[in-house]
Amino acid sequence: MAEEKSKENRQESKTPDQKQDIKYFVRIANTDLVGSKSIYLALRKIKGVNFMFANAACAITGIPKDKKTGSLSEQEIKKLDEFLTNPLKFNLPSWLLNRQKDYDTGVDKHLLTSDLDFTKEFDIRRLKKIKSNRGFRHAWGLPLRGQRTKSNFRRNKRKGALGVKRKKK
Repeated sequence: MAEEKSKENRQESKTPDQKQDIKYFVRIANTDLVGSKSIYLALRKIKGVNFMFANAACAITGIPKDKKTGSLSEQEIKKLDEFLTNPLKFNLPSWLLNRQKDYDTGVDKHLLTSDLDFTKEFDIRRLKKIKSNRGFRHAWGLPLRGQRTKSNFRRNKRKGALGVKRKKK
C-alpha cells in the first residue's frame, strides 16, 4: 500500500510544467549525438574524439560531464562546437591533439569525422608513393609494426565464404 502511494506521488510531481525540454538528437561537429546520454559519452561517438579529448572539452567549456546532451542550451552547443573545431584557441596542449606537426604545414591540428579519414588515406597514399617500408606493407595488406605474420594477420581479410562451391543438381 505504501508503494502505491509513493508511485502516485511520483506521477503527480511530474506535471507538464516541470518537464524539461530535452532534444532527442543534438548536432555537434557534423555528427548527430543521442540526447539521452551524458555529454561526456556522447562526445566520444564523434570520430576523432577519445575519452581524454572529451574530458578536456567538458572541463574547458565548463559543462558538467554528467549533463544530458539533450538538455544543453544553444550557447553550450555552440561553445562545444567551437572547441571541437579549433581546440588550440582554448590553449589545449599539443600532445592531446590527433595530428601533431602536420606533414604538409607543420602545424598542430585536431581532425574530426571525414577530415580524419581523408588525411589518413592521403598519408597512406604518400607512403606508397615514396616506396617506404610502411608503404609496401600497406600495399601488401601486411601488419606494419613488427607483429608476427605466421597466422594472426590473416583473420578477417576476405569477405564472404571460402572454398569450393557445390554444383547445382
